[in-house]
Parts: sequence; structure tokens; C-alpha cells
Amino acid sequence: MIGAGPAGLAAAGALACNGYDVDVYDKLLYPGGLMTFAIPPYRVPREHVEEGVEDLKQNFGVNFRLGVKVFCNEEVRHDEGDAFVHGVVDLRDLVEDYDGVIITTGTWRSRRLWIPGEWSEGVFSALEYLFRIWTYEQKLSTVPPPNPQKVVVIGGGLSAIDATEESLRRGIKEVYLVYRRTADYAPAGKSEIERMKKLGANFIELAQPVEVLRERGRITGVKFVRMKLGEPDSSGRPRPIPIEGSEFVIEAGALIAAIGELPTPPVEKECLGIKTDKRGRILVDENYNAGHPKIYAAGDVRVGPSKIGTALSDGMKAALAFHRNFMKSK
Repeated sequence: MIGAGPAGLAAAGALACNGYDVDVYDKLLYPGGLMTFAIPPYRVPREHVEEGVEDLKQNFGVNFRLGVKVFCNEEVRHDEGDAFVHGVVDLRDLVEDYDGVIITTGTWRSRRLWIPGEWSEGVFSALEYLFRIWTYEQKLSTVPPPNPQKVVVIGGGLSAIDATEESLRRGIKEVYLVYRRTADYAPAGKSEIERMKKLGANFIELAQPVEVLRERGRITGVKFVRMKLGEPDSSGRPRPIPIEGSEFVIEAGALIAAIGELPTPPVEKECLGIKTDKRGRILVDENYNAGHPKIYAAGDVRVGPSKIGTALSDGMKAALAFHRNFMKSK
């Protein structure tokens, strides 16, 4: 198994229950993926993840090889969450050494805003921001997370909600949650937006960032443009359209971009028959096979960012597909 997030853990359990010896490789120091290092514990209790991992270790013999990144290239791509990697293993060696490999490497790359000033000091992705908070609070890092007076969070999904709530929990005085559509169309749901407002967040809808303002390389504020809703786009939601001449500025010491993540397969180009689409998702057939007889893929690296339940289910289905194919080949 390559990846110890929900899909990888589910697949490891399914295969161990069918009598396989299972090794799980993961770049982080603890299993769990985003459940351990980004999703707040009040959403996914970490003790539940730890109990499941210990069960896999003690009762099913699953072996975890942590702090190890698997990649199929001499030039290893850097992704978010790579801070604890102390070794790299070539995917081609694993395919040679094992009867099967299931790739469950998730989504450890954040979407960019593509606006001027995006690389200024004080601008973070939600994934980076939450990762820094939890590694510091778990004493895995000595670098404290940013603690400005004002924070602007961009987005309407659960990552934006988590970044907003963590900012409020840490005592940041002014937190702005800005979304380009209305709360009715927020992926996290209107109830989550309302909950953030009750906790003290300033919610601004129908606004989109156009520039990060900065002095000497550090953020001082964010320029926005007002939006209006037009005809439905490919998502089925109304397309947000900029309103000319409606720009405004919010002063801020930090900007958290929570506009989604992208899959991070252990390949940069085609390797061992593995192919990806334009979003980075690994392409598989109806049996979860990823182009090589021994390689399968499951979870967010296959379907894109999803909910934990979806990843768990996908991991189990991929494991059972491998089991069926392996037994046929015996």
C-alpha cells in the first residue's frame, strides 16, 4: 500500500483479513493522512484513527513504513506534507518485490489563486496552514503557525471552514471568510457557514480576490472584486461574474487559500503504464487496475478530493478487486 490515509488503511485491512502480508508506505510520521495532519480532531477524533491503526498492527500484522516517499522518477516531485520524508523508494522496485501495489496517495497539492502577490510572505494554502498547526501542537515541529491580528480565508468548502475555525480557536481577533458565490452554494453547506458566523467569523459572499497587497514582500491586505451570479456552469451552480468597478480591500496579516486540492500520484509522467488525467487523477479500469497488472489505485488519488467515507469505500473495493484478480492468476 502506498499511502496510509483512509483509502490505504481500508485496503490494508481488507487484504489482511484475506490472509495477505501487507506493508503500508507513507511519507508522514504517523498513519492517517489528512485525518491525522490536517482535518481537525473535533471533526475526526485522532484517537479513533490511532485505535484502528493499532488494530491493524497488533491483530492483523500490517507493517507500516513511515517517513518514506514512493515515487517513480529520478526527479522526485515535492508536495505539501513532505516535511518528514527521510527516505525515497522507487515505485518500480516495489512492483518488482510485491505481488501487488495499491496507490492511495491522496491529494497533497493545493490549487493556486493565480493572482498577483500570491507568493508573498503570509499567504498559505489551507492544507499548509492546518498542517503547520497540527505538527506544532503535536510537537513534531518547533516552528509555530502564523498568528496575525487579521486573517482572510478564501473558499466555501470544508477546508475553508476548518481554516476559519482554527483561526478563531487560536484567538485571532478578526477572521474573514470570503466566498465567490452565496452561502446557499457553498460546498460545505449553508449550516457550516452559519456556524462560523456564530463563532465570530465575518462572512463575505459574492467576492473574489484579484490581488494580494504587500510591502517588502509581506502581505498587508487583499483586494477583492464583487461578483454576481450568472447562468449555471459545469458544476451546476450559477457562474460567478465580476462586477466592473466594484473592487474593495480587506487589510490582513495572512491569507489562507482554501480553494481545493489536487491528487498527488507517485508519478510525474507516465510510468509503468500508469496514466493520469488533466487533474492528476490516476486512470483505472473497472477493476481498479492502473495500467500495470500489479498496480491498482483508489481513494482521492483516483476520484479527486472526496469525503472520508468515499475514500474508505474506494480503498476496500480496490483491495477486493486485487484479491479477485490475484486468485484468478493462481
